[in-house]
Amino acid sequence: MASFDKKLGALLVKAKKISKEDAERLLGTAARERVRVSELVVKEGILSKEDLLGTIAQCANVAPVDLEKVQVNEDVVTTIPEEISRSYKVVPLEKIGDFLTVAIVNPFDVLKLDDIRIITGCELRPVVALEEQIDAYLEMVFKSESEAIGEILEGFDDQDVELKENEESEDDMNLGSIADDAAPVVKLVNKIIHDAVSQKASDIHIEPFERKVIVRYRKDGGLVEALTPPKRMQNSMTSRLKIMAKLDIAEKRKPQDGKFQMKMGNKAIDFRVSTLPTVWGEKTVLRILDSSNLALNIGDLGFEQKCLDDYLWACSRPYGMILVTGPTGSGKSTTLYSAIRNIHKPDINIVTVEDPVEYTMEGINQVPVHPQAGLTFAAALRSILRQDPDVILLGEIRDRETIEIAVKAALTGHLVLSTLHTNDAPSTITRMVDMGLDPFMVASSTLLICAQRLAKKLCNNCKQEAEVPKERLHELGLSEVDMEEVGEINLFKANEDGCPKCNKGYKGRFALLETLRMTEAVKRMIVEEAPLQDIKKQAVSEGMLTLRTCGMRNAARGITSLEEIIRVTMADG
Repeated sequence: MASFDKKLGALLVKAKKISKEDAERLLGTAARERVRVSELVVKEGILSKEDLLGTIAQCANVAPVDLEKVQVNEDVVTTIPEEISRSYKVVPLEKIGDFLTVAIVNPFDVLKLDDIRIITGCELRPVVALEEQIDAYLEMVFKSESEAIGEILEGFDDQDVELKENEESEDDMNLGSIADDAAPVVKLVNKIIHDAVSQKASDIHIEPFERKVIVRYRKDGGLVEALTPPKRMQNSMTSRLKIMAKLDIAEKRKPQDGKFQMKMGNKAIDFRVSTLPTVWGEKTVLRILDSSNLALNIGDLGFEQKCLDDYLWACSRPYGMILVTGPTGSGKSTTLYSAIRNIHKPDINIVTVEDPVEYTMEGINQVPVHPQAGLTFAAALRSILRQDPDVILLGEIRDRETIEIAVKAALTGHLVLSTLHTNDAPSTITRMVDMGLDPFMVASSTLLICAQRLAKKLCNNCKQEAEVPKERLHELGLSEVDMEEVGEINLFKANEDGCPKCNKGYKGRFALLETLRMTEAVKRMIVEEAPLQDIKKQAVSEGMLTLRTCGMRNAARGITSLEEIIRVTMADG
């Protein structure tokens, strides 16, 4: 409020209430003692509270208001989020139609008034109030809100949760240092994030509905309801997260994306924030990027030995293309990062192009795409080829231009790794041809195509034995060869009631990988444009394990359930 103190000193001089020398003295005292000039004016008896308020109102040409005599209107007070009310020193008093009456300390700050106009979507009727009265009013207004979430925050201490700001920020956002007197919304957001990370959730969903707000965590691929904060906290929570992610808090009509980093204990965890306007307000989703959960050792991913051997063979080649396919959230990035970590050596130049860079790796050149600035996947890839790379990781192949450059790079001595969105490994061939590649180019450039899914692991503490006829296992895709490979069959099912250690009978996930190796026979069939089903049969005859086969083997070992495998994989046609 230093700028308002200067403005107040100037207008008091203009109104001939004090001399210029008194104004300079008051400003100096206010700066030294860290108090408001308005407080000093009243304290020194220069003006009474009423006269000071009247003078400010007259100079600003707005009406004054004594907040000590105003009754709280609970229906209107939540029009402006608590975070904004406290930051901007503004109180909503009355709303009639699209007209909102607000009490504000500094009526001369038109930029803040414009922000509030955008946030509320209302025409403003500002009145002026003293700062100490607005502070007292806000404490009274939000006291009941603090009590409403008292039970939620009971026992929570956010001393070990610290928001890591970049050097350009002027705000003191060290959350650990304000644990005792933090606004309830700050502590609530901290708790939501802390609990999600502690429970190893991958995403946080804050969803507004007509009469309530629901917070859900995505754990092991499924959403689980965590808590339901008071509806009136909705706007404050969204604003808090927007401030943390450096988004525009005044913009509520458009989706926004941002990111921030928090330190929890000795771990620095990145968060991607996405807001989306809905009927009942903005929905906010946070993707948790905890590098400590990233299994960079390929052997820890849970692949079948045949699939792991294929993948390691392709990663050891000097050039060619490796494609990992699957839906969003199937672990493709983890599989690619594991390959990069396995390949990385001091004498190899590895460059990645990602949207965005999810995990940073030491010794790897990682490039984030920036379409607005013209840095697309294709543009970045063209530039990378002039950077003398040995290995290139493309976060995703989205268009014909990108895949053409990637194939040329694979044919000219580079090892290229990337992802596509297809259902299984063989259908990726058709997808590449549909994108404009000649079948000969597909066959000659590609080393390995992988299809991946994530399946839930059964909880070892409460899983229950299951009896399934042998004929049913054959129907689901478990052959005699698979049975010999597995050995003793141990079938289990999930305990739907679960236990304290799991989520409805499941705990953790593992990867299923289908690997299509480009053998001479498969290459010849691609060039001859053989039907996709024939290519798949040829690959299976050469030892390819389909997603369903990999899943059934793990079900037979008791790692997961048949129901889970049926859910995440398609039957082999």
